[in-house]
Amino acid sequence: MTLNTWIDLVYLLAAIGFILALKGLSSPKHARNGNLLGAAAAAVAIGFTFAYPEVRAHTLNLVLTLVAMAIGAAIAVPAARMVKMTAMPQMVAIFNGVGGGAAALISIVVFLLEAPGKPAVYRIAEVLFGVLVGSVSFSGSAIAFAKLQELMTGRPITYPAQQAINAVVGVTIVALAVGTLVTGNVPLLVATAVLSLVLGVIFVLPIGGADVPVLISLLNSFTGLAVAASGFTLNNNLLIIAGTLVGASGILLTRMMSKAMGRSLANVLFSAFGSVVTAAGGADGSAESRPVKAGTPEDIGVLLAYARKVVIIPGYGLAVAQAQHTARELADLLMERGVEVFYAIHPVAGRMPGHMNVLLAEANVPYDELKEMDEANPEMSTADVALVIGANDTVNPAAKNTPGSPIYGMPIINADDAENIVFLKRSMRPGFAGIDNELLFDEKTTLLFGDAKDTLAKLVAAVKDA
Repeated sequence: MTLNTWIDLVYLLAAIGFILALKGLSSPKHARNGNLLGAAAAAVAIGFTFAYPEVRAHTLNLVLTLVAMAIGAAIAVPAARMVKMTAMPQMVAIFNGVGGGAAALISIVVFLLEAPGKPAVYRIAEVLFGVLVGSVSFSGSAIAFAKLQELMTGRPITYPAQQAINAVVGVTIVALAVGTLVTGNVPLLVATAVLSLVLGVIFVLPIGGADVPVLISLLNSFTGLAVAASGFTLNNNLLIIAGTLVGASGILLTRMMSKAMGRSLANVLFSAFGSVVTAAGGADGSAESRPVKAGTPEDIGVLLAYARKVVIIPGYGLAVAQAQHTARELADLLMERGVEVFYAIHPVAGRMPGHMNVLLAEANVPYDELKEMDEANPEMSTADVALVIGANDTVNPAAKNTPGSPIYGMPIINADDAENIVFLKRSMRPGFAGIDNELLFDEKTTLLFGDAKDTLAKLVAAVKDA
């Protein structure tokens, strides 16, 4: 066989590795091995790409590529190792955006090289798709990063004539793309790329609150599609397969998350969810001024120690406090006393898909103690205590009981079905969706105010003394 045939064979094996990696990532138990398999397959495929005679023939380009890879690794490896779990969504967003931007730049560079020879229409179409989708992914991910990093408000941003402006930008992009397709004109392609960047910004600005996890998943899918397009542009089968897998899996995950929120994808993207905030707290009749039942760690420790079943419901506050290890210590202590304990995981808990699963896996929580929402809810009515750690919107009964609420219709973990509800919160501020939680004022609810990690440590001590 020729060298190119051997390389294609390695690409095929790498593609199989990617598919098996995705299969592993579908389960918390096998996610780590799946991630390692995918990384190994990508490393082998990249290594064999340098074996192409066309690549080795251009020494300067080869050196520049290796230097660029070294710089990228020097930035990415420390960033990935040092990032806090609370900042993981931001890292995913910005890395995803870089991938989309790279795909768009590749398409532009190839077009610049081929433009003098008047490329075929299908080649221009490949380039246009990569430029459009990659640019939207890049700028959209940048805005998502800014929202998550709180460099700008996380709430939806709307402005007068927003829909009309969006329509004008969309129609102009279509016109420029058609013009580029017909003429092969470079300035028209550049104008398409610039307006696509604008489209990414105005596409993400109206999205906020609890919809950010869905947005991240969708933008990840966009990047995959852009990479697939660049694969066609470069005639590289591996990029086509890898990009298609990322794009397809991202779309499926986006649909699953939208379903978990009880809303259509169109509603998530275009309803400016969260722009109308009710009872933000602090005024007459708001959360800050309404009475609640506060408890002490000693009282709650006794309650937990003599319970039969305790359900731990983690949320973003657990990640902020880095309290996953202390939560596991408490769970282990309770199980030693014969208490049945499990973790109820909402599909959109945290600020990205699987955030809570990753967080608890970091603390080596056994996989069989994690139950997804549909599995956990039937058991909530038999629980003596629902221990809510930093969650808010995902246990808010307004999703079931208040038709006018922005989260109405979103499936939640039914913490209100438990005999007792214990909330660990820093303050009475509303959750990421910006609305108050009536569960805080339920007669069955007791609040423990303070940092989740410190409060859990006090609960551990109280259970030991009980």
